[in-house]
Amino acid sequence: MVNTGSFGIELNRPGTARLRAAFFSVWFVDLVATVLFFTVPYAYEINPVTVFLYDLFGIAGVVFAALIYASFVVLIGYVLSTPLDIAFVATIVGMYALFASNNVVLLVSREPLLAPIVP
Repeated sequence: MVNTGSFGIELNRPGTARLRAAFFSVWFVDLVATVLFFTVPYAYEINPVTVFLYDLFGIAGVVFAALIYASFVVLIGYVLSTPLDIAFVATIVGMYALFASNNVVLLVSREPLLAPIVP
């Protein structure tokens, strides 16, 4: 479906409805896990933008940061042409799935799936 924006630019929704639903599902799981990072003593967030916004606004800053990230993904998906937007959103879904899985495992077991490489 092609929409014409207020500036006369034609925008098409990125990917299929199922792909967009998958993105928002894993994004939401990652958001919940990130919020929980700020409530448990054994896990911490390493994203400096999220930490900065948390310091400014508390938990609302974490949600705001997550909304900013989702907005960037959606806007980039709208601008890309059809084959590229599907590949882009699918890649982001895969990355969010990996990050969210790691975050959930870290919160449940106190051990991450992906341990940082420290020389």
